[in-house]
Parts: sequence; C-alpha cells; structure tokens
Amino acid sequence: MRLFKVLLFSIAVGLFLAGTVVARADDGSLLLKPDAREKVCLGCHTDIAGQLKDADVHSVIKQGGDCTVCHNPHTSNHGKLLASNVKKLCFKCHPDSVPADAKSIHKPVSEGNCIICHDPHASNNPYHLLKAGNDICFQCHKGKEKEISQVKYKHWPVDKGCTNCHSPHGSAASKYLLKEPVPALCIGCHKLDNPEVAKQHDGYPMQNAKCTLCHNPHGSNQPGILYDNVHPPMAARLCDQCHDGKDSPTPFKTKKDGYKLCAQCHANRINGIMSKDLVHRPLLSKQGCTTCHSPHASPQKFMLRAPMKVLCGKCHPDTIARQERSKTKHKPVLDGDCIACHNAHSSNYAFLINQPAVANQPSNKPMDWPTVVDNLCGTCHNYQQHSTHPVGTKVVDLRNKNIRVQCLSCHRVHGTNNKYMLHFWPITTMCVQCHKEYRR
Repeated sequence: MRLFKVLLFSIAVGLFLAGTVVARADDGSLLLKPDAREKVCLGCHTDIAGQLKDADVHSVIKQGGDCTVCHNPHTSNHGKLLASNVKKLCFKCHPDSVPADAKSIHKPVSEGNCIICHDPHASNNPYHLLKAGNDICFQCHKGKEKEISQVKYKHWPVDKGCTNCHSPHGSAASKYLLKEPVPALCIGCHKLDNPEVAKQHDGYPMQNAKCTLCHNPHGSNQPGILYDNVHPPMAARLCDQCHDGKDSPTPFKTKKDGYKLCAQCHANRINGIMSKDLVHRPLLSKQGCTTCHSPHASPQKFMLRAPMKVLCGKCHPDTIARQERSKTKHKPVLDGDCIACHNAHSSNYAFLINQPAVANQPSNKPMDWPTVVDNLCGTCHNYQQHSTHPVGTKVVDLRNKNIRVQCLSCHRVHGTNNKYMLHFWPITTMCVQCHKEYRR
C-alpha cells in the first residue's frame, strides 16, 4: 500500500512539472535570454553578423525570421545544423522555383544544391547570388566561358547576361532551360518582317525554322554568328541547290532523299563509299549523310552534328557505357576518336575496321583478318616489342581451329576491368584459356 501511494505521488509530480514546462513553452520564452532570438546566435557567428550588412539579405532574415527557421539550435542529422536537407529547406519557402511541368531543370536545382549559386544569408549581388552576372554561370560552365571570350562575333544577349535566354532554375517551355522554344525565343529580337533578316535568308520563310541548326547562339568566328564550319552552298546562300525554291509550297523539302542528295556534289566520295563490302547503315537510311553530318553549319570537325563520342554513342551506347565502366580505357575511345580504328562510312572488313597502310599491299586488294587487325593495332602499338607470342595467319587459335591468333584474341579493344585490356586477369588465367595443360 505504501509503495502504491509513493507511485501515485510520483505521477502527480510528473504531471505538474509537465504542465509547467508546457506553460513555459506556450508563452514563447523557451527559457531563452532576453533578445536571444536576435543576438545569441550572432554573438558567436560574427562573420554572419557582418555579412547581414550586405545589400541583399535573404528575405526570411530580413522579414524578422530568426536562425531557427533553417537551423536546429541543438542537434541535426544535416550539416550546419540544418533542420532538413537543403532541397527540402529551400523548396519549403520557394515551391514555385521549378515549374511543375518543367521540360528542363538546372542540375544544381534537381540535386538540391541551391547554395552552389545562392548565399543563404546575404550577398551584395541580386538574389543573394555568390557572384554577379555571367560569372555565377561560368563557375561551372568554364568551357562555355572560354568559347564566348574567344569568338570574333559575339551575341549581345550573352554579354548582357545568360538569363536573357535561359531560366536559371527550370523551364516549362523548352530544353536547355530556354525561356521559350526556338524560333520563338529568337524572333523576340530578330523580327521576321525586317527586310535585312529576309535578305540574309534568301527570302525563305523562317517562322518555323530552327535557328540553332545554323547559328551559334553564344557567338562565332563566322559573320552572322553561323557555326564555324559552314557548308559551302549555305555560305553562298544557294539554298535552292538542295531545297525546293522559296516560293514552292514545300520550300524546305530536299530535291532528293538520303545520300543521293549529297551525291550531286560528292559523287566520287559516294561512289568510293558504295564500292566497299560493308556500308554504315545510317548512310542507307532516308536521312542518309545528314544522320551524322549537319547540312548547313556545325561547330564540329567534318560538320558532325555532335562531338564524335556523343554522336557514335547515340547508336552504340553499350560501347560507350563499357568504356566508362572499364578501369583500363582505350585512349581513342576515351578521346572520342572512333575513326582512329573504324571507318565511319564503309569498309571491306567486319566492324567497319579501317584498312591499315601496309608496305607493298595494294589498297584495293583485300587483306586477311589477322593481318588487318594486327597492322591496325600496330599503327599505335608495337606488339613485336611487348610480346613474343606468335600472331598472324599461320597461328591457329587453340580454342577454335577455324580462327587465327591476333590482337583481339587476348585484348578487348573498348576497354576492360583488367590490365592491358585483357579478357581475363591475372595473365595466367588469360594464357590457360588456350594452354589448358597448364591449368591448376
């Protein structure tokens, strides 16, 4: 009975104390010192106190919010004692930063890395950005900064600021964070009823044209900010050499389909390509040469539509993915120089392998596969110095008597997770694939 009375007393005291704490919490004091909400944090964080004198202060602070809006004053699972991760924290107050139906989202925004651009407390730049103007963009887009700084003809909106054309967080209108799709974005400044605009485009209707097929929106070394490599008919404004006339019901329709259109000027080139045993399949499609090449202008060598590695990777993603995963990478693939080994148009050999130059070997005479492979690899690698293993047409592969030993018997050309791009590792495991008598 005595124990029961003690227990009741303890519960009553506990309830009383709990009620006292709740009462203190409800009155907003939280046992903080006078003026603590404004001063206690800044008493230690003097750097933040100085920063709050900058021109642009975060609105949550400027409007009287205290540090605990974003930070937990005692403990947290997040850096800087943040109340939650940065993405959740920022989007709680800025839910409309990214359109719900966005077609493109800025990578730092999608990753919740808002503080890569914004200072969460204050800054002397608008929107409390870490840097002013284009400098905030160039801290990540360094290649674009270099390109823009070196071009001869600059696009004035770029100098004025990237956000003239791009939304910094996300765009519901277009990819690449563009505020509007092309050409709507372009004709906002370049009015189509301007006689000079019509003259430069030889009178062709441009209201539905994709301006960026020909023009570099960031600047160029060519007049009219055309891409640096311009197709000669395009440069001479001979549009009707390939397309129907400007007054035609179908002015942009090509006069012929596929490679036949290109053969009008490049007949010898096309005939040489078609004379080989294997032709690259895209060349035979309805698009023909324009599957890989831009017919108007391009920033890439050979007027390619994209850097070679990106372009080839669109059809051969498995090869590029293997290279990315591989610990031992083949340098031509790493450098995006696919044509170091492959002919982009046609070949007499499997995988469109280039025919290497061999002394006293006529270019029109087919070579056997081991000779082709070994001599192609030998243009970069002197295998005779790094291996004494016999290779060539007379060396039978012990795994299959119908094939012969050559570089590909041991090496995988697009990279592997093994040293020297070997199919197996360690080397003994590679060797005993053929020399089974030495297996242990």
